Amino acid sequence: MYEIDIQTQTLYAELIELLQIAEASRTISSLKGSFSIKENKGEEYVYFRSYNPSGQLEEIYIGKRNEQTEQLVRDHATGKTDVAEMGGTLKRLSLQIQAGIKQPTDKTMTRVIRSLADAGVFRNGAVLVGTHAFQAAGLMLGVTWTPETTRTMDVDLAIERKVSVAIPMIDSDIPAALNSLEMGFYPVPKLNHKEPSTNFAIRKSQIRLDVLTPKTKESDSPVFIKRFNCAAEPLSYLSYIMENPSVSVLLDTAPVLINIPQPVRYAMHKLIVSQVRDASSAAKRSKDLYQAYQILSLLQEQRPFDIQPAWNNLIERGPKWKKYAEAGLVAMENLYGRLDTPLIAIPITPKVEQKKGRGR
Repeated sequence: MYEIDIQTQTLYAELIELLQIAEASRTISSLKGSFSIKENKGEEYVYFRSYNPSGQLEEIYIGKRNEQTEQLVRDHATGKTDVAEMGGTLKRLSLQIQAGIKQPTDKTMTRVIRSLADAGVFRNGAVLVGTHAFQAAGLMLGVTWTPETTRTMDVDLAIERKVSVAIPMIDSDIPAALNSLEMGFYPVPKLNHKEPSTNFAIRKSQIRLDVLTPKTKESDSPVFIKRFNCAAEPLSYLSYIMENPSVSVLLDTAPVLINIPQPVRYAMHKLIVSQVRDASSAAKRSKDLYQAYQILSLLQEQRPFDIQPAWNNLIERGPKWKKYAEAGLVAMENLYGRLDTPLIAIPITPKVEQKKGRGR
């Protein structure tokens, strides 16, 4: 991994703040209405209320109440709408960051993910969970990763079956977003043709979108999720990385705001994934473990207090979670080195002194 200089890290923090404001401003800049605050589980969330052309009251979810959303409220009250001007600033910041990290951007993959963002999938709670999330996590932590751990032609998108009460019921049509690209995306048929597709691909291309959802019962059958107008493949252990996701950015000429797992949870999840892959996935298993090692070794230096709580949360979810997480941790440390803070307590068997007695 390569450390990003402090100036570029500062630009990244500024870009994230402006992207969040621009996203909300783009939605409400042309609407007449007012803001409201709702509380849920101790957190405050900002909504924008307005009447649609048919006279019905609608609420648009803006985000958690913080300095950026407060500024948005003030700007709307004064009639300030500078989204167009902000676009130039976002482009400049993104190009400056790309120059600072010296890491090429995959234009085609970014185009696909941007189409999903424009369709509102991330606003609707979707989380990018594959290698693109790993790459974005590096920016959050102030590093760029080695190329062998960031190469991918897959986009892994995780979506929830039920929407949080803090997020409004909006439609984010994933198939329509892909069709709008005119790249030739088609739904990949399942072996059981009665089941809906959960994958989209392009003929004669390795580009692929996999739509996933946490597994909640024994059935592996795809689950159709209406607000995304597509089915998702249920996966075990996925719920862990979808909880309380982080906001990050996919760099390009026009940067894209995305949701990704918390970096520490991404790493812990990779320990489990490495152990549940089939025998033919040795290369992917090594990649899982190396990604986990890079994040965890970095967090030991930057945020060591994040590691133990995330580990405890993981292994307390059940015997299988604990079994695979511990096996993954041992495999990772055998390959790439031990963590400074051991996560698995090694029991010490006390020595029992044998009493000397008469032989028979």
